[in-house]
Amino acid sequence: MTYDVARVRGLIPSVADGWINLAPQAGMLVPDSVSRAVSIGFRSSSFSHLGRHGAAKRSADILHDARVAVADLVGADPSGVVLGPDRAVLLAWLAESLSSRLGLGTGIVLSRLDDEANVAPWLRIANRYGAHVRWAEVEIETCEMPAWQFEELIGPTARLVAITAASPIVGSAPSVRVAAERVHEVGGLLVADAVGAAPYALIGIDDLNADVVALSAPSWGGPQVGALVFRDPAFLDRIPSMALNPYAKGPERLEVGGHQYALLAGLTTSIDYLAGLDERAAGTRRERLELSITSLQDYHDQLFDHLMSTLEKITGLTVIGRASTRIPTVSFTLDGMQAEKVAAELADKRINVLAGSHGGSRLLDALGVNDEGGAVTIGLAPYTTRREIDQFGRALAALG
Repeated sequence: MTYDVARVRGLIPSVADGWINLAPQAGMLVPDSVSRAVSIGFRSSSFSHLGRHGAAKRSADILHDARVAVADLVGADPSGVVLGPDRAVLLAWLAESLSSRLGLGTGIVLSRLDDEANVAPWLRIANRYGAHVRWAEVEIETCEMPAWQFEELIGPTARLVAITAASPIVGSAPSVRVAAERVHEVGGLLVADAVGAAPYALIGIDDLNADVVALSAPSWGGPQVGALVFRDPAFLDRIPSMALNPYAKGPERLEVGGHQYALLAGLTTSIDYLAGLDERAAGTRRERLELSITSLQDYHDQLFDHLMSTLEKITGLTVIGRASTRIPTVSFTLDGMQAEKVAAELADKRINVLAGSHGGSRLLDALGVNDEGGAVTIGLAPYTTRREIDQFGRALAALG
């Protein structure tokens, strides 16, 4: 049995609105099960997981279940899962906590492929305390990030590498493991941002060899919740606490303020949704995730080939980057048209794409794309169909 995209679309009410959604970077469409879980969570939980009241106990259960679900998503220990309102917020708190390690005489390595969530916090710390920043660059033609440069970039004074697992703009998936092995040789840490990789790849924190993996639930159709997953949960008790509770232990040391328990209920359900993308999936949640995401990858491989073939037929269109290892996301320019204009014209035909620098893209700045009108970014989702790609192609060709 092949991947059943019609079945998956049936799980998501908003696909019936007549729009073609090719902008998963702005958040994938939300399954009905997630919406219902959030609604039930608001009605049944408390604003605190402390206390003996039934609602407080339900909040405690929701919090525990969310940590377990996120751990299953990346193959980690639930006691190393930090939860919060957004991965960007959590990364900022992590950078603040690690600031004492990143002072004068130390080094930080950042990536041009990353968006600002995994760049800005580390730059602020470097500027404040004097850490030296070096940049991992990409090949201009392919937007691949050569792994050989990590040997030179990550020197004896390097204390941290922040790198994306996959670019949500051009799709390139750098070799995180190579960077991790090098920074571990000199006693440093690696923080991998997986917002672009999920749900396109089965993420394994041990496979990446990352010390911390950052996640954002909207990237796979979940609610507005972020997570940091630590490969070594004990590390959380060895870094300065950011919590308001002076007695906080483990993940709570980076969880500033209270939780939105209803959203955490939706987070768990959204990971269950991923695990059930293939109706044949059985076994543990991790095993179901493996089968479902593998099935989705097979479907996306064929669909992305069709998308790229469609783009290549359009006169005046230039694809930005052609990495050999990638997720099904691509950015392009169209001769004589600003990206915002392209997006507006497509929106008139009920086709949703992203345009411009998406809130700031150092990669597009470095490539000079933003100086020439910006880029249009599109991506596949679990509910994208071949028919939608064909409609998009015809609408895009008509703009020429």
